[in-house]
Amino acid sequence: MPSSAARRFVALSTGEPPGPGRVFLRRAVVLGGSVAGLMAARVLSDHAEEVLVVERDAIETDGAPRPGVPQGGHVHALLPAGVVQLERWYPGFTAEAVADGAVTPPADGSLAELLRDGMVRQHPPGVQAQPFLLGTRPFLEAHVRRRTLAIGNVRQVTGRADGLVFDGGRVTGATYRSGEDDEPVTVTADLVLDATGRSSRLGDWLAGHGWERPPMRRMPIRLNYATAMFRRDERITDLYTVTSQAGAGSTPDGAARIGGFLRVEGDRWIMLISGYGEDRPTRDPQDFITRCRRDFPPVFGAIAERAELLGEVLTYHQADSRRRDFHAVRRFPAGLLAAGDAVASFNPVYGQGLTSAALHASCLSAYLRSGPSVAEPARSYFERVRVVVDAAWQISTFADFELPHVAGPRPPGYRLTRWLTGKLFAAAQTDVRIDERLDRAITMLAHPDSLADPALVARALWIGWTRRPGGSGRRGPAPGLSSPG
Repeated sequence: MPSSAARRFVALSTGEPPGPGRVFLRRAVVLGGSVAGLMAARVLSDHAEEVLVVERDAIETDGAPRPGVPQGGHVHALLPAGVVQLERWYPGFTAEAVADGAVTPPADGSLAELLRDGMVRQHPPGVQAQPFLLGTRPFLEAHVRRRTLAIGNVRQVTGRADGLVFDGGRVTGATYRSGEDDEPVTVTADLVLDATGRSSRLGDWLAGHGWERPPMRRMPIRLNYATAMFRRDERITDLYTVTSQAGAGSTPDGAARIGGFLRVEGDRWIMLISGYGEDRPTRDPQDFITRCRRDFPPVFGAIAERAELLGEVLTYHQADSRRRDFHAVRRFPAGLLAAGDAVASFNPVYGQGLTSAALHASCLSAYLRSGPSVAEPARSYFERVRVVVDAAWQISTFADFELPHVAGPRPPGYRLTRWLTGKLFAAAQTDVRIDERLDRAITMLAHPDSLADPALVARALWIGWTRRPGGSGRRGPAPGLSSPG
């Protein structure tokens, strides 16, 4: 039986068109014009007479990363669940993006591989890969921005969010500065949503007016990574996307590393390589080539050494994954929400950020369509967001616990979950049904709790037992689920 969280996640991850919304807000203000803020503005446009987006960076026109997104030039993955949500809120988004150069891998997934510790995980015959949309962060964000700002009641102003305006027990507006030396501008609002990202100052603003800070959980990961852009050359490889995950002890020097590359717009590859702790990739192109050859599958070294490097190698460091548990705050003002990295940011190598932001928009829609009173704290909104955050957090942190420098405490049931996940991955090599279910959890189309389905677990254990040395060798259908085919 699926868990309550898994069932709620199904409703939140729907791709069904939202339908007309009831307009009951005069003005909504969104602080931050990233994907999280823009998608929140799109949702709010169905319920507010006016939506104002306050963004510190001017609207870009050259496709370069925004200064306010220091990791904007690095690899960003839009998981299938994110594609579903973009299509839900911006019908035709995928077709428009592809027409402008975005890439969609073949539907059968034949050109996508996941390499783990030197082993290649390939989908069993007959599996249809979930829809991926490949592009750089600036490219995808520009398309979301264009579609959002084309809505008649949405507008954007350039300014840095500076604080909130309170009246008794509710937020009634926000302030921003157009320039560092300018006087703050105050805008009134029925609803204010913070989408200012990982470095959000919302906790300070709340504390400064006598409210609780949302408790923050951190998981130190000490991640370092480098990204390089290359001209695509089919003579090197025809793969669309590859991810390499090497656990501690499986590389020549025993260090854990993750890398990956995507085919993106402009007939290019964007490639990321990473290290942890004191293992730091540099901006030196030769160091990038050496690491690709030494630490990753041969295709990485072939691209790094033989393809044309476009621009400079970029580096980035992230000390931790973090989440702000707004649902746990006992006393919280009405008229205030948060979304995207302002709520939670994860180890970026798992590509959950953009997709989580898109799912937060779904949470916002469900909240606004539930007939809420904006005179009361938005607790039901934060409970919905918690379901999404828990799903992403569970996937990324369980993987990060494999890193030798990541300390506990491990969550309850960690050893059992790790053992069962290993059985599922092994069975997915040859079993279509298990592979499909596993992919849906990894790509955030389903909550990871859905993998605890007793029928699914029984099937994986049966497959593992019949194929182990000394096993029965039987090849009949596994129990619990119908035979594939």
